[in-house]
Amino acid sequence: MSEPLRLGIAGLGTVGVGVIRIIRQKAAQLEARTGRKVVITAVSARSQKDRGVPLDGYAWEADPVKLATRDDVDVFVELMGGADGPAKESTEAALKAGKDVVTANKAMLAEHGQELALLAEGEGRVLRFEAAVAGGIPVIKALTEGLAGNDITRVIGVMNGSCNYILTRMENANLTYEEAFAEADGLGYLEADPELDVGGIDAAHKLALLAAISFGTQVKFDGVQLEGIGRVTIEDIRQAADMGYKIKLLGTAQMTGRGLVQSMSPCLVPATSPLGQLEGGTNMVVLEGDHVGQIVLRGAGAGEGPTASAVMSDVIDIARGLRLPTFGQPANTLKTTPSANSGTPAPYYLRMTLHDKPGALAKVATCLGDAGVSIHRMRQYDHVDDKAPVLIVTHTTSRDALDAALTKLPATGVLASEPVALRIEEV
Repeated sequence: MSEPLRLGIAGLGTVGVGVIRIIRQKAAQLEARTGRKVVITAVSARSQKDRGVPLDGYAWEADPVKLATRDDVDVFVELMGGADGPAKESTEAALKAGKDVVTANKAMLAEHGQELALLAEGEGRVLRFEAAVAGGIPVIKALTEGLAGNDITRVIGVMNGSCNYILTRMENANLTYEEAFAEADGLGYLEADPELDVGGIDAAHKLALLAAISFGTQVKFDGVQLEGIGRVTIEDIRQAADMGYKIKLLGTAQMTGRGLVQSMSPCLVPATSPLGQLEGGTNMVVLEGDHVGQIVLRGAGAGEGPTASAVMSDVIDIARGLRLPTFGQPANTLKTTPSANSGTPAPYYLRMTLHDKPGALAKVATCLGDAGVSIHRMRQYDHVDDKAPVLIVTHTTSRDALDAALTKLPATGVLASEPVALRIEEV
């Protein structure tokens, strides 16, 4: 039997406690499946408060950098979070000290993934991050292992359960955005900084990591076109439903002739599609490959059990001796690719409020037409205080053409509010 694999865990929040529980409860099973014991030798956190699991058998380090460099640690498990600071410093220290690293830190990898991957591979170590994307869904393994023989053509999915919960509650309970947001916050579903969730930042970090693996590119978080769900209204939800669609915060990544498209924004999807039927806090990632076609992965996107399970999948691979490059191929072979603004053409949903003036609709139609955007259907609602809500669905068009039209609309003098434009995505 091989020597035990010794873990040092930095961060004893929900996920860290979950990892400890798995290792304590499933010690025999882990040994049977890896051929060696998996043990915890040391831990680190901000305080030594009671966390509901025994910690007295582990060495305590107040400084995670010291934990990362201990002689009795083989794998440094980073569960602190944060793009910089102690998380990045201790990860770098662990790799330089000859330790493998398992992390759930999507922000750190989205911001510094390339440099950390080069460091890990230069030191002959592995840096694994299954838990950083979509909780318990094994999407990283699917891309780096199961689908490695495919050229990935598109990645699309719901990658933030909090946003999906809010949008689902708006529809099912007829709540305003503000009401559904307050409910999610009260249940503890939102980050301390809610903008990370509802602003799409958390999900965009995940999308950037998936895009790097899928298309063999360096991680480029600043290339993600980002729009949160704050402008989605209950009226949008209702009108989408009338047309047979649901609104989801949707991440899409696609390589085009102009460059890599990465978008995280509210979109309409068919209500009958797998994404349209996704309820509550669940995540779903759809992968499309040239040989395998479409693969749909659905599961819990957060929480103690699912995320700790993903951490353990990486630990088990290391215990078994599986050693892969961080992003599925050597970091020094990852391409630098320009960012592109739009993927394949699609229809769009437009909502705007116009001043009640003669010819207002005609001016809107002229702006769209001059940009090459044709109208599929249009609906005007009852006037409110001399303002007319208008809904337009376009025929298939490019985002560039639509943006050109939207840029010219303010000059018409008929807009009473900024238009909302949502892509209609067929999946």
